[in-house]
Amino acid sequence: MARTLRISIYADGADVRDMVSARDAGIVKGFTTNPTLMRKSGVADYASFAREALASTGGMPISFEVFADEFDEMERQARLIATWGDAVNVKIPITNTRGESSIPLIARLSAAGVKLNITAILTLEQVRAVVDALDPDTPAIVSVFAGRIADTGVDPVPLMREAAALCAAKPKAELLWASPRELLNIFQADEVGCHIITATPRRPRQTHARRQGPARILARHRQMFRQRCHRCRIQHRRHARRDGASVIPVSSDPSVLI
Repeated sequence: MARTLRISIYADGADVRDMVSARDAGIVKGFTTNPTLMRKSGVADYASFAREALASTGGMPISFEVFADEFDEMERQARLIATWGDAVNVKIPITNTRGESSIPLIARLSAAGVKLNITAILTLEQVRAVVDALDPDTPAIVSVFAGRIADTGVDPVPLMREAAALCAAKPKAELLWASPRELLNIFQADEVGCHIITATPRRPRQTHARRQGPARILARHRQMFRQRCHRCRIQHRRHARRDGASVIPVSSDPSVLI
């Protein structure tokens, strides 16, 4: 007998055509994206892409990420992104590229009713801190990079099982198994009590990943996020010079539109 899965599959990408196909296939229950995926898909205007994605996915949940590295600017962007629709979760990384914790920002935004997707989590300590910071009345997604943990040679299943138990303290918090590596992960995530798993195109694994510990993986993620922030700043400045003002300004002065 075929097993009935309780877990929801969210498609991870930034091509609206792929989102529509996934919606029409009736398999996915929501979507996630990030600035790196948007850049790879040729997205030049964040807000326009978001409006098209929201209109095309029929009100299904979708996460859009901030791309700042300073917490004041992250907060400004998060509050703006949250106004794009009721289906929106705002993705906030658990730390910035300097390793500074986002927990105070997460607590402020959640208390203000902003639905968050806290991303790039790698440890149970981070899960515990996030759950403690969440407002019990505000829905949130807690995204743990289980696939990257597995890349270090560590079995993520026990960690994800414990993370699910921690998230149970806040009934409106959903645990997401991020960066899956194989089909088996869907069944593992479902079995341990995850609410969501992302589905992404298979990418070649790095041959040296097993030799890296969690600290190395976290450092690599911070470097990727730093590069993402830099690329987004360049793109939005180019867009601003060409077409006027960007909807989400990128500036050391949050009051300046560029």
